[in-house]
Amino acid sequence: MPPAARQDMKWRGSRDAWLNAAFELLLESGVGSVRILALAKRLNVARTSFYWFFKDREALLNALIERWREKNTRGLIRQTEAYAEGIVEAILNVFDCWLDPDLFDSQLEFAIRSWALQSDEVAREIDAADEERIEALTGMFVRHGYESLAANVRGRTIYLTQIGYISMNTQETLEVRMRRMPAYVEIFTGQTPPHNELRRFHARHGYVPTDDTHAG
Repeated sequence: MPPAARQDMKWRGSRDAWLNAAFELLLESGVGSVRILALAKRLNVARTSFYWFFKDREALLNALIERWREKNTRGLIRQTEAYAEGIVEAILNVFDCWLDPDLFDSQLEFAIRSWALQSDEVAREIDAADEERIEALTGMFVRHGYESLAANVRGRTIYLTQIGYISMNTQETLEVRMRRMPAYVEIFTGQTPPHNELRRFHARHGYVPTDDTHAG
């Protein structure tokens, strides 16, 4: 890319940079603060550069919703469909979402749900996402041999528990959360998680237990 073109891109920012800044403002101060001028100041770019990437503010807000759909709804569904030999492994695949923001962004979820309190349109998006996610969790249990009603109740329990964590902005250390995971698995599935499956789960999140117990 010629130097002049690189400089032009720096001056304009990028679509992702505008979206990231919009998300930061949404989280910090609510949707009312997501304004083009405020974003331009945050990015230190000209206000007019916004229009290289978005038609108007409404288009930017729609892009935030689409980012949330892709990251959180589709991300969660992909984890429910990930390979698993049994329901415990399947649940631990889902639990990856709660520990890895690349799979499911809890801050983004909190921000969108807060926005929904002020917007009927966004509230409808939330309702549709909740239904789609619970359906995916239900399907995961059905595939592993659970009767449909029990599968739905277990899926709803997992989902509503995690949304409660997010909505209450609950903060836990990795140590505390990992120690509770086996008990959650047993409650949600009716099965005690084998140590080897827990070890694999711990390893992919860089967690080393401080003792040989797995709950607390």
